[in-house]
Amino acid sequence: MVAAAVHLQVRMREAHMGRQTPHADHSEGDEQLLVARSQRGDVPAFNQLVERYQDSAYGLALRMLGDPELAADVTQDAFVSAFRAVERFRGGSFRAWLLRIVSNACYDQWRAARRRPTMSLELVAGDDHGEAAHQEPHDSFIDDRWNPEATALRGELIELISRALLQLPPEQRLAVVLSDVQGLAYDEIAEVMQTSLGTVKSRIARGRSHLRDLLRTHPELLPSRYRRASEMG
Repeated sequence: MVAAAVHLQVRMREAHMGRQTPHADHSEGDEQLLVARSQRGDVPAFNQLVERYQDSAYGLALRMLGDPELAADVTQDAFVSAFRAVERFRGGSFRAWLLRIVSNACYDQWRAARRRPTMSLELVAGDDHGEAAHQEPHDSFIDDRWNPEATALRGELIELISRALLQLPPEQRLAVVLSDVQGLAYDEIAEVMQTSLGTVKSRIARGRSHLRDLLRTHPELLPSRYRRASEMG
């Protein structure tokens, strides 16, 4: 079966908010070769793409859904769907193409949850108190000058940011996560979201503004430079 053939090891405790694990010599040509081989049904080649992007895919699903177990299942299903559809990939950013499949799988999960009233919407919305809250956010939200004694406070801030992200409207959340967590360029985000650059910029701006408003409700947890900006705002 395809699900068994496509090898995915989502590192639920080690995945860092979708940051790609560094790989040596991952040239564009190398990726194109792996994609071409995958399109001919080469499962080992596709597994190399899985290993390259599994952290990024899982990080996106985790930020969108808020639940580690659910994010792992969605990521696995997304990779299986990607393998089945890879022969239809016609170039461009493979990462953007893959993350679009992941984001669509997240939206499918939300739609399915709405059709099943017995399923806890709190779970899908990310109302958990465990691993999801302790994945490290992008450096733009963290002051690198913090000292080791600030570990406890840092943990509270990470949880606060995680919960604040889950309160954003889905389109804004996706845009902010792709930009500020995944580090995608605007054109790649537009490709993932299948929309214009102007819409991408608007969603990111609105999402960041909404996120700042949510974080201002707990100024004591913010790094000093952001706390000062919050007080001035």
